[in-house]
Amino acid sequence: MRHYEIVFIVHPDQSEQVPGMIDRYRQTVTGRSGKIHRLEDWGRRQLAYPIAKIHKAHYVLMNVECDAETLGELDHAFKFNDAVLRHLVVKMDDAVTAPSPMMKEEKSRSLTAPAAPEEAAKAVAPASEAAATPT
Repeated sequence: MRHYEIVFIVHPDQSEQVPGMIDRYRQTVTGRSGKIHRLEDWGRRQLAYPIAKIHKAHYVLMNVECDAETLGELDHAFKFNDAVLRHLVVKMDDAVTAPSPMMKEEKSRSLTAPAAPEEAAKAVAPASEAAATPT
């Protein structure tokens, strides 16, 4: 099985449907003996450019390990879901389990393994120490 990183963006009017969509895609991968290494809901974010006069969308990141057949089924599900504005699938060399840089923002949340409060404090501490250090 190969490793893939998948990002899809959902129409902002359909943000309430995102948890159901994530569950469906999760079942598609795990039902065919695949694994989800990282699943992050980045929430509603500004688009770099408008898509069909839409300026914001709901972003979701998934790092999965699956076979080509499962990936084809996911791709088909993305293409024929009107709520999904865009999707991107990138083949990775290894499984990525570390939180993404986007997870450092307070409104984002991981859906695979919640971080312990002390781990979150360690991740934020270096940035705040660097900002407090006079130059």
